[in-house]
Amino acid sequence: MPEKKQHRAVIEVDQQLLSDISDLVISKSETLLKNILADIYPPDIALIIDNLEEQEGLELFKLLNDENQAEVLLELGEYQKEFILDRLSTVEISEIVGEMDSDDATDIIGDLEDDKAEDVLEQMEAEDSSEVKELLNYPEDSAGGIMQKEYVTVKAADSINRAVEIIREEAPDNEHLYHVWVTDDSGRLHGIVSLKKIIVALNTPSVIMADIMSTEVISVTVDTDREEVASIMRKYDLVSIPVVDEQQRVAGKISFDDIAEIMEEEFTEDVAKIVGSDAEELASKSPFQVAWLRLPWVLITLGIQFLAGVVINYYDETLAKVLLLTSFMPIISAISGNTGLQASAMTVRALATGGISLNRWAEPVKRSLQISVIIGSICGLIIGLIGAFWYGKAIFGIVVGISMLISINISAFVGTTTPLLSKRMGFDPAITVGPFETAFQDVVGITVFLTLSTFALKWLL
Repeated sequence: MPEKKQHRAVIEVDQQLLSDISDLVISKSETLLKNILADIYPPDIALIIDNLEEQEGLELFKLLNDENQAEVLLELGEYQKEFILDRLSTVEISEIVGEMDSDDATDIIGDLEDDKAEDVLEQMEAEDSSEVKELLNYPEDSAGGIMQKEYVTVKAADSINRAVEIIREEAPDNEHLYHVWVTDDSGRLHGIVSLKKIIVALNTPSVIMADIMSTEVISVTVDTDREEVASIMRKYDLVSIPVVDEQQRVAGKISFDDIAEIMEEEFTEDVAKIVGSDAEELASKSPFQVAWLRLPWVLITLGIQFLAGVVINYYDETLAKVLLLTSFMPIISAISGNTGLQASAMTVRALATGGISLNRWAEPVKRSLQISVIIGSICGLIIGLIGAFWYGKAIFGIVVGISMLISINISAFVGTTTPLLSKRMGFDPAITVGPFETAFQDVVGITVFLTLSTFALKWLL
């Protein structure tokens, strides 16, 4: 590893820095740029490239060595990454992915067009190419699709000195090495040994791996869903987990950094679905494609909002007699809709991370209602006092306050139960809690408010 990396500094990528680097790229000041880049961490270089013009970013990227190119490429945004990969030769790409872990190399090659991907694989070293080809055969959302082939295994009968030799041979290719796995002669998983135990046992050459290994090893199969893998690693506080095939032979390893990326991706995807969007639409799709993706959600919302118009029309006599009611309708519908969307988002996230079990569905519903009662009571009291003061009659404040309380609780109940029911029926919960649910909760709020207002009309007048 170059000595320069020891002197890198954390920097703030501001407009002035971007402007200076852009000027240097335009003026072809390669020597000066290389000196600057040598002092910057790869994530910051990626941020700089993402904020430059496409061609300028490409020229800056090409000034990096293969190792830094590999690190930067993994940090780039999808649009700039695609632009650079489209303009690199297969030879250049093969050299870059050769510096990556097998799982990262698989992600990059998997995004290439088939012909280009095949050319890159042909130009990679045979062992690396074989590993990537194997990983490409697994679904992207499975443990096999996210695992890496860089792991260390020893035999149960191996001595402590033999284990150390194996670790020394394999360590350079393992960025996150905390455990070694113990297998039999057929590669079947039998146990796990931490590096700490190996270090402690170094003074006892007669020790073999069977003496210090733990047989209580948690593993996942190659077809385990990646969200389930994340849930298992978080539940048992694991920094890495072995992946096994149907015969319990070790096939790969998943590290905590992979899981952190997955959790971020899943969260981004869930939020995108909740708002009726595509997580990567801005980076990878044309305006027409983006509009086409969003249009169905907007039309569903439009249709449900028409129900609000029907409800308001039905209560037009009440509104005509107490015009001030129209001022409070949007407040109640907006607050109840927002509360419902919050409940939906929290439920979807808890389902994704394993924080909620469908077998114990009553617990999140009960907790959500307890929270909504508190929120509804406070909001109801505030809006009730304002309403009573504004209209001059306590009964008006009571109507708007109770309407707020009921609407918030109904919205929270719907927002919590809808994702649970969707999950139970096999649908993606994030899709069911989009804008149309907020629109539905708006209708609920308006209906409750106007119905109570009608019953209280004789006291309002």
